[in-house]
Amino acid sequence: MSERLKILLLDNGSVRPQAVFQLRQLAEKLSEVSGYSVAPVSLRHSNRISADDLQGVPAETFTTYLRGELRVESTRFIVLPLFFAMNSALSEYVPEQLKLLKSEFGEVNIQLAEVVYPLPDGEPSLVAMLHDHVQSNIDSLSTPDYSVVLVDHGSPSPQVTAVRQHAAQALSKSLDGMAIDQAVMERRDGKEYDFNGPLLEQYLSEQAASGVKSVIVVLMFFLPGRHAGAEGDIDEICSRAMDESPGFNVQISPLVGEHKALIELLHSRLLSVIPGAV
Repeated sequence: MSERLKILLLDNGSVRPQAVFQLRQLAEKLSEVSGYSVAPVSLRHSNRISADDLQGVPAETFTTYLRGELRVESTRFIVLPLFFAMNSALSEYVPEQLKLLKSEFGEVNIQLAEVVYPLPDGEPSLVAMLHDHVQSNIDSLSTPDYSVVLVDHGSPSPQVTAVRQHAAQALSKSLDGMAIDQAVMERRDGKEYDFNGPLLEQYLSEQAASGVKSVIVVLMFFLPGRHAGAEGDIDEICSRAMDESPGFNVQISPLVGEHKALIELLHSRLLSVIPGAV
């Protein structure tokens, strides 16, 4: 029996319907550009969203999706990770789930494409997207007194944090040496996790107290969720910081997933793992 090819655009997953909708939009655009059918699949979490909140179409999650395809016939899978870094979700959870599937179906033919910002070289096109987001906010400012902070989810892993640090340095270079601060939405207590950086709330409070007039918050998030996007924690934290310090202005950049160049980057990742593709 010949193998079918199934391509997955894989994110970590969210319980916010908007995250699923935007993942579906990215997968649809990538399908149009590449000529291959790309399935929007979340690693976990999204199956907790009611289908009623997803226009009647349940979200697909990694293990359930693969199991359903493997029950039909022999299938080759290519996974395009919508992840900035190789984290524990990809290095531990995915192999664990594949081990379970192999116990049911035998060998599973699956290939994981490169993450969006692989070290040690990084990804210049992502830096260019972040640059665009910073520049568009700078152009709308009415004061030269501002700070720029690159914000991601935060991780207890130095290897994952190193990705944001590398991106911040590359972004600074692209902006002629402009200082790029860093902050996180989550971090563990203790000095041993200081490498992760300050919480965004703490950072904004310190900036306001020091007399900085404006802060540009650059989102290192692909999709909306608990932290980023409409009604997320970042919106709430930034609004509260402005309420607590009259005259203090905080601007939030768009999500990375909203930049048109992301599709081009994902397309290049896909072509790199399909033999003979041009």
